Amino acid sequence: MAQHRNKRSRDLADMLGVPEAALLAAQTGPEVVRIDARPDRLIPAVRTLGEVLALTRNASCVHERTGTYEDWHPGDHAAMVLGSEIDLRIFPAHWVHGFAMTGRRPSLQVFDAAGDAVHKVHFRDGSDRAAFDRLVAALALDAQPDTIALAPRAAPEGARANPDRAADLRARWAGLTDTHQFLGLVRKLKMTRLGAYRTVGAPMATPLAPQAVTDLLHGAALAGVEVMLFVGNTGCIQIHGGPIEKIVPTGPWINVLDPRFNLHLRTDHIAEVWRVDKPTRHGPALSVEAFDHDGQLILQVFGKRGAGLPAWEALAHSLPAPEAVAP
Repeated sequence: MAQHRNKRSRDLADMLGVPEAALLAAQTGPEVVRIDARPDRLIPAVRTLGEVLALTRNASCVHERTGTYEDWHPGDHAAMVLGSEIDLRIFPAHWVHGFAMTGRRPSLQVFDAAGDAVHKVHFRDGSDRAAFDRLVAALALDAQPDTIALAPRAAPEGARANPDRAADLRARWAGLTDTHQFLGLVRKLKMTRLGAYRTVGAPMATPLAPQAVTDLLHGAALAGVEVMLFVGNTGCIQIHGGPIEKIVPTGPWINVLDPRFNLHLRTDHIAEVWRVDKPTRHGPALSVEAFDHDGQLILQVFGKRGAGLPAWEALAHSLPAPEAVAP
């Protein structure tokens, strides 16, 4: 393992063909401690650390935000952190395995039942090490085995459309008053999110070129358009609200490298992009959403509510259609 010391744990786990949580469990000892992963215990303790870096990722995108964990709202099915900088939607059933890395670069890492990362908290220069040590002492599990029991990873569901219900979908879509009603609607019609977009058609859901996400990031930075940028997995969704400034391409990655917000997106994983228009009681909610080759959601981008919404709408409607990009 010494020759791989500088690799990120996820990259090393992928190289070895094992879940990331199994790799960490094998290192259990003085610098890797098994802890209680339940958000109701963990998140209030994280707040005591002061300023940290919150990281949520999926297979194609990494979302990193510096700030403090403020305004905790617990819940059995869903919970929230609603701080001015760190903004999370948490699904506690998927917070199964927890680890504290106690060495030179402390962190807290949470994984789902299959051993895939759900959420991570990394130290910054101003983080409170004494509070971290108290957290580890309070949340350390009695048993500290170096093996871990993991469930099989669920197969991706992909896009499930239902063309026979297209008229019903359009009618019910038009009656939405809140974006949170959407997933309940598509489940009732036996579809998935991507399947519903393919079914409903324009102007409610309009396909865009894969290049559209890169164009959106460059366009938002150039015009100073404030966005709400969502990246998530089964257990956590992390949100950046505000401007983005420094856009840096690196090979297949497009990166946002701002002082307190970083995004790392694998553009070669993007298979479909959709511009989606949902009605709400506060007016239309217009988003741009990217999906991978398995039909899994990679990220969503909305305009931040306020005076800048017209600029967001103009940007979203300027993005290229699939046929506008050469094969």
